[in-house]
Amino acid sequence: MAIEAAGTFAGYRRGDGRHGIRNHVLVLGLNGLVGRAAARVAASVAGCVLFASPYGRGQYGADRRAHDAQMIGLAANPNVAATLLIGADRRSTDALASAIAIAAAGKPVATLALDDVQEDALELSARGVRIAAQLVLEASRQRREPAPVSALFVAVECGHSDATSGVVANPLAGRVVDRLVDAGGTAVFGETIEWLGAEHLLARRAANASVGEAIVAAVSRRESQMAATGVDLTGENPGAENIRGGLSSIEEKSLGAIAKGGSRTIAGLLSLAQAPTARGLYVMDAPGFSPESMTGFAAAGATAMLFTTGAGNSYCSAVAPTIKISGRPGTAAGLPAQIDFDASPVFAGREDLDAAADRLFALLLDVCSGTRTWGEITGEGAESIVRVGESL
Repeated sequence: MAIEAAGTFAGYRRGDGRHGIRNHVLVLGLNGLVGRAAARVAASVAGCVLFASPYGRGQYGADRRAHDAQMIGLAANPNVAATLLIGADRRSTDALASAIAIAAAGKPVATLALDDVQEDALELSARGVRIAAQLVLEASRQRREPAPVSALFVAVECGHSDATSGVVANPLAGRVVDRLVDAGGTAVFGETIEWLGAEHLLARRAANASVGEAIVAAVSRRESQMAATGVDLTGENPGAENIRGGLSSIEEKSLGAIAKGGSRTIAGLLSLAQAPTARGLYVMDAPGFSPESMTGFAAAGATAMLFTTGAGNSYCSAVAPTIKISGRPGTAAGLPAQIDFDASPVFAGREDLDAAADRLFALLLDVCSGTRTWGEITGEGAESIVRVGESL
C-alpha cells in the first residue's frame, strides 16, 4: 500500500491503538534448553522472526525481572502480530504467556513446552511449526491502513562511529527526530555511557529538574560502577574502530552521539525496556553497545530504528526495521547492500542537512509502509538480552 499523503504511513493497527510497521509472528524461545527447537520452528515458517534467549533459568531478583521485561516487551511490540512461546516447563511458560497476553492487548499468544512432548525436542519443533504456520496464516489476513506520523515510535542508535558520525550522520538523524517529535511522534535514544561528558547538555533539555537530575545520576552511576571494578574506558570506549575513525576521547564521542537525539525537550528517562507513557522525546538508561541497546528499544515498543555509522555496522533489530545511515563516502560506496541511506553528499558539501533530512524522513515513511531495509533483505536481524546479575 503506497503512502497516501505527506505525513502518513501505512501500518497495522493493533488492539491497543498502536500501529506496527511489520506483521511478524515472533517465535520466543524462553531459555537455553529450547533455543535450537525455537530456531528450527522460525526457520521453517515464512513470516516468523526469532528470539531465543540463552538464559531464563536460574535467574532471580532484578536480573529475572529485567529478563522477563525484555521478553514481554518484544512480544508486545506493535510490529508483532502474534507470539509463539516455547519453554522448558509448562508452569513457567504459562506464567510468562499470561504476562504477555496482558501487555500485548489481545494479540494471539500460543505456548509449547518440553513437558508437552516428554522432552522430545524434535516433536517440540514439529508441533511448533504447525502452530506457527497457523499464526502466520491468521496474521496474513491483516491489512495495512493509513496512519499519522504521530503514531510512530522511532529509536536512534549509533555504532562503529567516526568523525563523520558526529558532523553528518548523527546531526542528520537528530533533524529527523526533531521533525518526528514536532509531528506528535515518539523517539528514544540511549547508550548512557556515551552521554559521559555531555550529560549536562542533555539535562538542560529536560522537561523538568527531576528528569535532568535523573539523567546526570544515570551517567554517574555507570561511571562509578565501572570505576569500582577497575574498568578503564581507555581503549574500550572509544574503541579501536572509533579511534581509527578520528575520535580521541569519550567526551568527543559523546558530543557526537547525543546529536542524534536532536534538540527537542527530553520528556523522561526510561529504564531498560520501559515503554513511554506519552508521546515525545525520551532517553533510555541502557548499555552502550548496539545489540543490547537496540533490544531495549524494541522491548520498549520502538517500531523502527535509525542507525548511524561511520565505518559500517551490519547489526539490525529482528523486530524493528533498522535504517543504516552513513556520511562517510567510502562506507556508503563500499557497502551498497548494507547502508540504506547515503549521507556522504552532506560530507562532501553537495547537500545541506535539511535537504538530506527531507530524503531520510521520506525513506523512514517508505520503510514504515513496507519497503524493506537491507538488513531485512539479507537476514541481519537479531536481538540480544541484557543481564544485570548472576544465575543460581
